[in-house]
Amino acid sequence: MTVTIYGIKNCDTMKKARNWLEEHDIAYQFHDYKAVGIDRAHLQAWTKDAGWETVLNRAGTTFRKLPEADRDNLDEGKAIALMLAQPSMIKRPVIEAHGRLLIGFKPEIYGSFFEA
Repeated sequence: MTVTIYGIKNCDTMKKARNWLEEHDIAYQFHDYKAVGIDRAHLQAWTKDAGWETVLNRAGTTFRKLPEADRDNLDEGKAIALMLAQPSMIKRPVIEAHGRLLIGFKPEIYGSFFEA
């Protein structure tokens, strides 16, 4: 099984998620989308599966610092464009495993996700 975790190296939530995976002996590949970037195809697949409202991190400082015009009238296309331009606006972490998608980190959800 291939597990890929997407996020930003120095994010505290990412550190917790990666530690959880390591503590449970789950091998993974790490994709730092701030350093390496992310392509439109991934964002489109993630927003189709989970909804752009889930993928876009509106609680982060990068999003909150946007001009009001960029934050208004959001839709999937505009959200994807924002995330492509500034990957820090993607909620973290994003995990692809078992042909499924998991966004965010909660230990109890990780336990259920990886048991399946």
